[in-house]
Amino acid sequence: MYNSTMVDYEDLLKMFFQIHDPTQLNRQGPDIGSQYRSAIFYFDDAQKKAAENVKSILEGKGLKVQTSIEKAGRFYPAEDYHQRYYEKTKKVPYCHSFTKRF
Repeated sequence: MYNSTMVDYEDLLKMFFQIHDPTQLNRQGPDIGSQYRSAIFYFDDAQKKAAENVKSILEGKGLKVQTSIEKAGRFYPAEDYHQRYYEKTKKVPYCHSFTKRF
């Protein structure tokens, strides 16, 4: 859960764009389908504008960013086996890497 007293929203967006490949359409690594798409869900105009700004920075660097920016709708909790992923996997990522982009 995002907490604005702990991390700046723009910093969170930048980290998001650095820990996955935002140039892949409807996939991440070997996982294919729209459920694996790169997406940012915003709650207000300020978040939408921030997401668009950070995305445009990457596009200005020549990346063909496929990340969609969508108004947040109804969300459902993930199954238990998807909860606390990093605690359960000892921080060994699956299909995850860090690429410095900012």
